[in-house]
Formats: sequence, structure tokens, C-alpha cells
Amino acid sequence: MDADAIVVGAGLAGLVATSELAAARKKVILLDQEPATSLGGQAFWSFGGLLMVDTPEQRRLRVRDSRDRALKDWLAYAGFDRDEDSWPRRWAEAYADFAAGEMRPWLHGLGMRWFPLVQWAERAGNTVPRFHITWGTGPGVIAPFVRALDAAVAQGLVSVRHRHRVSSLVVRAGAVEGVSGEILEPSDAARGAKSSREATGEFTLRAPAVIVTSGGIGADHGLVRRYWPTRLGTPPASLLSGVPDSVDGRMLGIAGTAGARLVNLDRMWHYPEGVENYAPVWSHHGIRILPGPSPLWLDATGARLPAPMFPGFDALAALEHIARSGHDHSWFVMDSKIFGRELALSGSEQNPDLTGKSIRGVLQRALPSAVKPVEQFGRRGADFVFAPTVAELAVKMNSLAGVVEIDARALERSIAARDDQALSPSPSDPQLVAIHHARGYISDRLIRVARPHRMLDAKAGPLVAVRLRILTRKTLGGIQTDLEGRALRADGSPLPGLYAAGEVSGFGGGGVHGYRSLEGTFLGGCMFSGRVAGRAAAR
Repeated sequence: MDADAIVVGAGLAGLVATSELAAARKKVILLDQEPATSLGGQAFWSFGGLLMVDTPEQRRLRVRDSRDRALKDWLAYAGFDRDEDSWPRRWAEAYADFAAGEMRPWLHGLGMRWFPLVQWAERAGNTVPRFHITWGTGPGVIAPFVRALDAAVAQGLVSVRHRHRVSSLVVRAGAVEGVSGEILEPSDAARGAKSSREATGEFTLRAPAVIVTSGGIGADHGLVRRYWPTRLGTPPASLLSGVPDSVDGRMLGIAGTAGARLVNLDRMWHYPEGVENYAPVWSHHGIRILPGPSPLWLDATGARLPAPMFPGFDALAALEHIARSGHDHSWFVMDSKIFGRELALSGSEQNPDLTGKSIRGVLQRALPSAVKPVEQFGRRGADFVFAPTVAELAVKMNSLAGVVEIDARALERSIAARDDQALSPSPSDPQLVAIHHARGYISDRLIRVARPHRMLDAKAGPLVAVRLRILTRKTLGGIQTDLEGRALRADGSPLPGLYAAGEVSGFGGGGVHGYRSLEGTFLGGCMFSGRVAGRAAAR
């Protein structure tokens, strides 16, 4: 044997699993097909949001939460309804225990800290705000585990081998005992950028435990369309990628060939609020807008999406509505006051104040003007148009879409109808009711939700429209695992020697989120399942 364990994939789940193995004094080989610049995988690019339960941050904001409440929300939103959901449901219960128990003390002990204003990034599913933004965003999430990796390498416990692409699992007598694949040519590709797949050699490595932590399928649009759920209608003709090219889903097929059971691959979480990155790092690079509740959300023809499909409320329901409409885009329409106050961009790159741990920069979020990254997207992004009047805005929207679908008079009627109730203390418009409710939460009132006002007021102008496209992101199904992270075979028995964690395992059990996920459980799911698999493999 070449090591006690082999970990395939150097993203967040792989880093956590490796750190747990090294803490148990096990010899580990960590493999990744990307160059060293991409250590940490897509977690590096994330906003760093973690779902945690009954935390000091929540209590300071007078948010009352509990393990039972979080689990009730999770199960109601997940909608588990399949025979193969037995393990995912048990993983959901285990994650609720973790999120309300060991999670925060463990991460705090590793040096992680959080923005004090807990967010309500996605209201659907969550009955209270639980979205804790890590101080340092994605880089701050991976930092403790990168430090642990460096220490383990220095001690001779871990060997990191970049540019090693696994093409098969070595199986003997029904047990996985290693991996084989190709050594790819050296690459100087920047973090997240597409790297060469030219092979220069081959390798075979053996170990009594192999942990697969290779991520999902989000960058392979062919696979996304192949597994696209029928409940979401026809796959869009055009998709943006919210993940680097390396998130290719290869290891799912490889694990399946070795005997692992793959389940729930038709469950996926994509975002309907994607905009094209004007400075792309990877192919079809899109960024998700994290909106406040005030913009009008219109379909491609200019009709308002039905309640409660408001910005920031139920992205998956909006995705289904848009996909079934036969169009591949929708629109946010707002004024400059709302644009400056409510539009944020997801990801570490787009939030330099939080990523760079700048207290001064964060305090500026309370000002009415847009933060710099949003201003840059407004000036340079292909999906943003500005105009002083509704008529001119409609012309620009139609020009951007390449087809005349927005009727200026109908658009003005929609905005005017909304404006008629904007200043009412008891509006009947469901979206304005939701806005009033959102402003009742101090975090939203301070930095997230604009004071209700008339959008057609000249002082609030110019008007802004943002074309939104569907952005691929998370695979919610994958390798089915038990509560020790062991990969299961079709008959439900463990496949000896094989473990899985992170997105490739549906973040645990082959689909811990069911059909829908509470925001903040992706990074948390990587850490929790990586921790479980690493500790179990070490035992």
C-alpha cells in the first residue's frame, strides 16, 4: 500500500477529510486534476455562507432558533418522497444536530469568524435567518484546512499530488483498494481557469481507503441537460456556469462503474438570477445576484412572476416557472435607489470588503449608494441597462434580448400599479407586504432592504433593468453513503474501501437536501460530510 488513505479531490470536502485523517496520524495521498493554484476548489469562490443554528450571532439579533425548528424547516423544504431518501433523511437529522451543536465551536476553534448580521439569503424554507457569512468569505472558509494541510505535509503525513486525474478505481475481490489514472502536463493556469487535459504519464496508487470528494456536474452542461428534471420543463438553450470547468462530474461515473450506487441525479439546484461575468475566469462564467425583495421580477415577455416568487424568496420555484415558460431569461426592473441598496453579487471575488476583512468597507454597505463591484457590473456588465424613462428602458431591454417582447406601456402600468401602493402602511400587493415584513428584521433594514418609495419618482432614477439567465451550481444527488460516509452498493451494503463526501455524495447520503436546499448548507455539507468520512476512514 502507498498510503493509509487516498483522497480524490482537493476542494473543501477533500481538505476537511484529509485534515481529519492527518489528525489521526494516518498517511494520506491527496490527488487533484487541477494545478496547485486551484487548491480549495469552488469553495474559494463562494460567498462563505454557512447555515448554523442557535448561534450567539442569532441570539444577539433576537432570533430564536433551535435544532428541532431547523430540522422541521429542512424536512418540509426537502420533500423527501423516494425509497432512496432513507439515508438522506438520516443525514439531514445528523446535519441538524451538527449545525446546532459542534459546528460553530469546532470552526471557531479553528479560527473562523462571522459577519455579525445574520442574513436571510433565501426566505423559502427558512422560518428564521440562519445564513452566517464567514469573515473572509470563501477564502476564509478554506483557510483553516489549508493551514492544517500545510502542517501535515511538513510532518510527512500528507503528499499532495496535483495534475493527477483519476480514471478508474482499483477493485479487487469486491473491494476498492486504490486508484489509477493519468498524470497531466504541468499547467500555469490561474485559479479557476480552464487547464490542459494533455496526459504525460500514468499512475496507480493503492490504499485500504479511498475517499472521493470530486464535486458535482455543474460545469458539464451536457450532463446537466441529461439529468435535467422533467418537473422543471425543458432545459434552457443557454446556460451560465457558476462553477469552474473542473466541476465535470467524472468521478460519479467512475464510482458507479466500480459498484457504487448513484441516486437522485435529477435533483439539482441552479439559480435563475445569473448574469454574465464581464471578466470571466472559467468557461461561460456567471455570477449570481443576491437581491433584496424590492425589484420587480418579470418574465421574458414583461409579465410579473406570480407570488411568492419575489427576489430573494424562492429561487427554485422561480427557476421552474422560468424554465417552463420556454424562455432562457427573465428580468429584474428597479430604480437606482433599489439598485444601490439591494443588489449584491455572490462570491468572494465580488465582495472585496468581506473577503479582505475590511471593517470600513463593510460599514459602507449601510450607505445608500451601490458598493463598487455592483457599480462595475452596472457599467461594464452586458446584462445591465439604464434609462431615464420606461419607454427608453423597454427599447434597451428588447435590444439586449434581440427580440421585441417588452411592451413599454404594459411595463409602465406594472410599475405604476406597484407605485400606487408603495407608500401605503397596509399595502395589498403581496410583494410590498413582503418588503414591509423584511424591513422588520434589523439586519435587512440596515443593509439589505430599501425604504419603500415610488420607482417612477425622478429622484430615484435612472431606471435599471437586469437580464437574468439560469446559472448552473449544485448537484443534489450522487453517491449514496451511510452515516459513516461509506459508499453503498445497489443492494444497500457498503462497498469496502470506498467513501464519498461533499457534492459528489449529494453532500451526504446521496441527496441530503432532497429536492430543495436551505441556503448555507452547501459549504456546511462539504465540511460535515468530509469530517464524517475522514474520521470513519481513519478508524
